[in-house]
Amino acid sequence: MKVVIIGAGEVGYNVASRFSYENMEVVVIDIDAKALRNVSDTIDVQVLAGSGASPQVLEEAGIRDADMLMAVTNSDEVNLVACLAASFIAPTIKKLARIRNADFDHYHGELREKPPYIDTIINPDIEVVKTIDRLMSVPDAIDVAEFAGGRIKLVGVRLDQNARLAGSRLVDFSSSTGKPVPLVAAIVRKDELIIPSGKTRLEAGDLVYFVSKEDNLGDALKEFDKQAEDIRRVMIVGGGRLGLRLARLLEEKDIYTKILEKNPERCEDLADLLDRAVILNGDGADQGLLNEENIEEMDAVITLTNDDETNILVSLLAREMGVTKTITKVSRPSYFPLMMSIGIEQVVSPRQSAVNTILQHIRRGKVLSAISIRSEKAEVLEAVVPASSRIAGRPLKKISFPRGALVVGIKRGEQVLIPSGESTIEAEDQIIVFATRETVPKIEKILSIKLEFH
Repeated sequence: MKVVIIGAGEVGYNVASRFSYENMEVVVIDIDAKALRNVSDTIDVQVLAGSGASPQVLEEAGIRDADMLMAVTNSDEVNLVACLAASFIAPTIKKLARIRNADFDHYHGELREKPPYIDTIINPDIEVVKTIDRLMSVPDAIDVAEFAGGRIKLVGVRLDQNARLAGSRLVDFSSSTGKPVPLVAAIVRKDELIIPSGKTRLEAGDLVYFVSKEDNLGDALKEFDKQAEDIRRVMIVGGGRLGLRLARLLEEKDIYTKILEKNPERCEDLADLLDRAVILNGDGADQGLLNEENIEEMDAVITLTNDDETNILVSLLAREMGVTKTITKVSRPSYFPLMMSIGIEQVVSPRQSAVNTILQHIRRGKVLSAISIRSEKAEVLEAVVPASSRIAGRPLKKISFPRGALVVGIKRGEQVLIPSGESTIEAEDQIIVFATRETVPKIEKILSIKLEFH
């Protein structure tokens, strides 16, 4: 598979790195020589200096022989023109464009269905807001992912020092609690990802990923000494594109919302664009202002400014002042390993959201969604099992899945299952597979015969 990526920024770099790791042929185009040098010094891909919107540059990149074009620069206009030019030169190529301007939200369908037929449009802002919404729905969780239309949840929770299950082996869960315990898909312990067996013992401080049906989530959380609580009062720090988009969602959910924004002109815009949100002009890092606004009464504080350091500082201040739930936008990947050590674990990343959206569109077979977790150490794939797959019609215990992969959910028609070894996978089932990064290509081969785009 050959992919041409326009844009060597954070999204382009990370996608190129992932594709290179999986032995795809990759060409990265950018006008920024420094960004290209960073790519060529660290990833085994071809780089080309120039504008991705230039037909001549696309020709030099070998667009006629490519399977897919990904236009992921920070400029919507460049991305759109690049897709247009690619359509003229290579009419059958699949195209993906990153478009962040909310003015295009209502035109995504037309862009996909009419010339130049952009097959996939991604807006990281939309995905970030969805992630925040999921984290708000399970306040005690560090990670929340949804599959089978939201009917199956993958939830990551931190095991407290005095948790009842600390020290227990997974195989002993039911006997120690007297209840069926959720399927544990993975454990992150001191930055090491573990795909557990029945003999694996939980330890205090573990980040435990478990799978639950939506209807059983409350009971599942209780087994890990967590609970689901409604969030009714939210403060958003930062009234940019993300802050506005989130505030609109919260208004739809009838959640009391305050927005704290430094720019007075932007505050006026927000007041015109929102119906019920309270708009405050001020600095989110001003402790006196936070005190005046009774921040301790907020169920959650969500920091969405364009400055990572400000977001981190305000989240720390909010926690110090009594807020139990903070969600922090962090763009720099180098900051991620530090977050847990300073007490910030609910983190959202536009870059990661963009990468997750891209993954589902390049995976082999009928992949419905693909989510990368914990610094991309693993993926969770949701895919349809084709009739031609060698796993169709067989019980899980008789299928030789690669080490590091675990089937954690099955959707069959309207029925959803958390599987056991006795469960059988049938043709056209939607299955959810938790897999380490190394095993993803093997899972793709099991699920598909040929490469399919959708």
